[in-house]
Amino acid sequence: MHKGKVRILVVDDEPRYIWGTKVNLEARGYDVLTAQNGETAIEIAASEEPDLVILDIKMPGMSGWQVCEQIREFSAVPIIMLTALAEDADKVKGLEIGADDYVTKPFSTAELLARIQAILRRIELSERQDASPIFEAGDLSIDFARHLVFIRQQEINLPPTEYRLLCELVKHPGKVLVPDYLLEKVWGIGYEGENNLLRQTIYRLRQKIEPDPRNPRYVKTRRGIGYTFASSE
Repeated sequence: MHKGKVRILVVDDEPRYIWGTKVNLEARGYDVLTAQNGETAIEIAASEEPDLVILDIKMPGMSGWQVCEQIREFSAVPIIMLTALAEDADKVKGLEIGADDYVTKPFSTAELLARIQAILRRIELSERQDASPIFEAGDLSIDFARHLVFIRQQEINLPPTEYRLLCELVKHPGKVLVPDYLLEKVWGIGYEGENNLLRQTIYRLRQKIEPDPRNPRYVKTRRGIGYTFASSE
């Protein structure tokens, strides 16, 4: 994260939401950037490198989905999606393309701030807790100091949520971790029971790190119990 003020990019085509969110965030000490369309949002995300993006899904022209996908091509910045729909299908779609969290419109300032603070705390904690510099298992290696993951020495791009999930599993090799434990550690308090969210993230993680995602070598399922990182072949 940037030294000093945390920089947040707010993207919404509705001026009232941008204005209200900007005022409330600035009152809490955040530095706020704004954009009212997808093209501008991508330009700002690339040039200003914000610490977090709040992104509306339904915008004319380029949708929030498309903006999220394009940002993920060059940045792992945390992204909170704003949606008028609270349907699981929309949440899953956003998570599949790399979003980190959701807030449903209309939302309270307290709820949005809680989501922001939870994500920033997780990032700060993961930065402090990188005890050993390098982890290696088979073709997989993790450089904790630089927050980089490699397969066969080729860097792979993991969004923050997938990176935190992988690190949490790696910290407990061979131990079966139950879903609620992983949900609290990776997403925070209030996500208990969101097993579909965890399954989708495990699925995406396997697509990127496993030689054969259908027969996982690293992240294994213990049916009816939870997930474990295989400590050996």
